[in-house]
Amino acid sequence: MKSGLFKTAFAIAALCTALIALPAAASAAMYKFSGGPSGGTFMYYANGIAQLIKTPDIRILASASNGSVENVRLVDSGRASMGVAYAGDVFLARKGELTGDTRKYENVMAIGYFYGAPAHMIVRADAKINSTADLAGKRVGVGDAGSGAASNAERYFTQLKVWDKMKPQFIGYRNAASAFGNNQLDGFWVFAGFPNSSVIEAALQTDVKIMSLWSDAQKGGLIAEYPFYSKVVIPANTYKGQTQPVETIQDGAIWVVNKDVPADVVYEMTKAVYSPEGFKHLIEIHKSAQEMSIEGGLTGIATPVHPGAAKYWKEKGVLK
Repeated sequence: MKSGLFKTAFAIAALCTALIALPAAASAAMYKFSGGPSGGTFMYYANGIAQLIKTPDIRILASASNGSVENVRLVDSGRASMGVAYAGDVFLARKGELTGDTRKYENVMAIGYFYGAPAHMIVRADAKINSTADLAGKRVGVGDAGSGAASNAERYFTQLKVWDKMKPQFIGYRNAASAFGNNQLDGFWVFAGFPNSSVIEAALQTDVKIMSLWSDAQKGGLIAEYPFYSKVVIPANTYKGQTQPVETIQDGAIWVVNKDVPADVVYEMTKAVYSPEGFKHLIEIHKSAQEMSIEGGLTGIATPVHPGAAKYWKEKGVLK
């Protein structure tokens, strides 16, 4: 009997101890970070930042998703506090111009730039294709139907009034490189970081030329119409036979957050990630973080910046 009473008393004491500990454990606010498909670059950033930011007041839970557009919707609704999205998707979503979706997602605000997805336009070195206009009548692989690559290709070539004149082929990068090598395509478009394996493959099989797209984008009004595109240079000798640097366009993967996340929380997170320690940590997680810097912290961002992040960027002289 005494033994049973002792056990009961011990259990009650243990429970009381646990309850006393609860306020301290619960004091940290939990914020859901929506990344992307498992194994994808977005998910590396979600996990990396969740590992980096662990304070008594802030905890981050990384969560998988289908990617950029879904993240915009999740963050806008508050089902996720923050996420990774392409600057272009955020820009179009806030204006109600996502494909097949006229809703305006105005609760999504920017924190900062992570890395870019540059456009590659690959043609044969001996082809008489020197400008975007020269692609009229040509068979061009533009990426799988419904992909980000294909939507960016359509946006670029439509703005430059070439889309309806060329022969777009909805085919993925690897298959496009193979078809290009077999003379089934005159060129193919890749919208991804460099060096890209499919472009490497094509350049090993065929003498290629990678077109500079930036000048045509400016002259054709693409940048004025879609200010989320920014200039990027693919360095000389990135690919076999590419002896000159290539000026092209890119969309940026950016960090976004719901407008209702407290400004002091966003400030502390921004300060932690965009620091020497934060950069080092994220580069160890994924090499694309080598593009991150203080100076380039707002690259390609054409939508409102969250007040907490804006405070940090003003302190660093990036935002006026």
